[in-house]
Amino acid sequence: MTDTHDTNLPQKPVELEEEKKAAEVSEPATTETSAEETISEKPVEPAQKFTKEDILVKLKEIAADVENAAKAEIDGLKQAFYKLHNTELEAAKKLFIENGGAAEEFIPQTDSVEEEFKNIMSVIKDKRNTLTAELEKQKEMNLQIKLSIIEELKELVESPDDANKSYTEFKKLQQQWNEVKLVPQAKVNELWKNYQLYVEKFYDLLKLNNEFREYDFKKNLEIKNHLCEAAEKLADEPDVVSAFHQLQKLHQEFRDTGPVAKELRDEIWTRFKAASTTVNRRHQQHFEALKEAEQHNLDQKTVICEIIEAIDYGELTNFASWENKTQEIIALQNKWKTIGFAPQKMNVKIFERFRKACDDFFRKKGEFFKALKEGMNENLEKKRALCEKAEALKDSTDWKATSDELTKLQKEWKTVGPVAKKYSDAVWKRFISACDYFFEQKNKATSSQRSIEQENLEKKKAIIEKLNGISEDIETEEATQLVRELMKEWNGTGHVPFKEKDKIYKQYHSQVDKLFERFNISASNKKLSNFKSSISSIQEGSPQALYREREKLVRAFENMKNELQTYENNLGFLTTSSKKGNSLLTEINRKVEKLKADIELVKEKIKVIDENIKNEE
Repeated sequence: MTDTHDTNLPQKPVELEEEKKAAEVSEPATTETSAEETISEKPVEPAQKFTKEDILVKLKEIAADVENAAKAEIDGLKQAFYKLHNTELEAAKKLFIENGGAAEEFIPQTDSVEEEFKNIMSVIKDKRNTLTAELEKQKEMNLQIKLSIIEELKELVESPDDANKSYTEFKKLQQQWNEVKLVPQAKVNELWKNYQLYVEKFYDLLKLNNEFREYDFKKNLEIKNHLCEAAEKLADEPDVVSAFHQLQKLHQEFRDTGPVAKELRDEIWTRFKAASTTVNRRHQQHFEALKEAEQHNLDQKTVICEIIEAIDYGELTNFASWENKTQEIIALQNKWKTIGFAPQKMNVKIFERFRKACDDFFRKKGEFFKALKEGMNENLEKKRALCEKAEALKDSTDWKATSDELTKLQKEWKTVGPVAKKYSDAVWKRFISACDYFFEQKNKATSSQRSIEQENLEKKKAIIEKLNGISEDIETEEATQLVRELMKEWNGTGHVPFKEKDKIYKQYHSQVDKLFERFNISASNKKLSNFKSSISSIQEGSPQALYREREKLVRAFENMKNELQTYENNLGFLTTSSKKGNSLLTEINRKVEKLKADIELVKEKIKVIDENIKNEE
């Protein structure tokens, strides 16, 4: 082979140490890239806010252009799809359990969207496998090409011809080597060392004149300066992952470019290495931050699991407690949805732990309400039986015996537990109607009581006169004692004629209210005293009126207890860090204290009724 510059070249060989230095600085470290990653390095679009249908559309686009799709993007879409899919399953399962189904009997309905998703993923997987196989095949072909280039270099080195005459062929082989890119990763280092070996040997033999050699160095310097500039710009690339992959390509080009002048080699390599260090550091910090965020997410999810697993089911003994705890679980589930992914090796495990804890809760809730429902059904049958007994007695004229029997049935009624809300009012109305009918008939048959009622009327008028006569100059303690004695006397006086009842009670309560206000007697005592004084009025309509009043108070008592528990639960979620939060906290505390006072008053009223019922017996 002849070279057009052969006749003008001086016979001065290039120094071996100089060319070895060129080889050293031209071989920067690279990061191993798998066949999967090589298929595409396109930036990944976040998939967290996609719907399942959006994900299908995106995957169809990827299936049509697999070679330009990033594996990370496909994995992200797959993970996002199943997060949405699992959320829908959890919602369906929760609804199934709330409707009375057992958790272990839940069978998910067929999801056509999931089937389509699986089909598209199968197509993408097949195409990527095909691309991967083709890429590996191409790498093997490239390996053979580079091996043949090394053999040709070896022949040039061992050829007796003048190396200067072979220079054109040498440059052609270098160009061919640079054009052939990917080879099997396991062969990269060995292949590069062999190539560099024969390049160095050729340079050792080569006799170039200074002009031609300087031209070669100059062109290489231009290329490496351009590569340094490109690497330095990557420091401002917003996508640090993309910047890292671009850097690997620049490294490959840098190592494929020949040496520069000896005095510039350290400088150009130091510049390129500094730019590479900046990109690599950003890439490392990005994944460290990502890892830290995922660990934080795992910690939050672990705490949620521990909260649910620590539930004391022994404390959940009624509907209100289960309902309150259910709302807490739903709040934790909503919180879970706002937390991002945990580390990949733990993401599935922590979700399975969370799902199991929730499943256990709703399964036990289902079991509780199933047992509660069965108990309510039994109570309903017992109350219906009591209704039948009361209805069988309501037409009896054996006043004493039947009164005793109905009173006994009413006591038995109080020992029977609750029934379903949709039946409770109707069955109670049926029972009390039968009792009321009997006692109304009994009242009509005992009209001889009227003369006694007239005497009671005169006594109560006298009590009102005594109340009117209490002087303003009397000591508060003495006045309070006197008022209580007169109220006790009033409560011990029997019924008055029905037509006079409202008038006399109005006069009495009006005077008592004035005295309470004048001597500042507490509101609770006032209410309780008024209630005690109204007992006889309640009884006048029917002896069963006391039982109805007691039933009403018991219901009010349960409602206030549930309301108090709700307020106390809400207090645990409030904070006083803001003026608004502090104001709300104060208002709720005020309501809690009022409820407690009202509950105590209702308990005292029930106690008063029980004492009156006992005295009648």
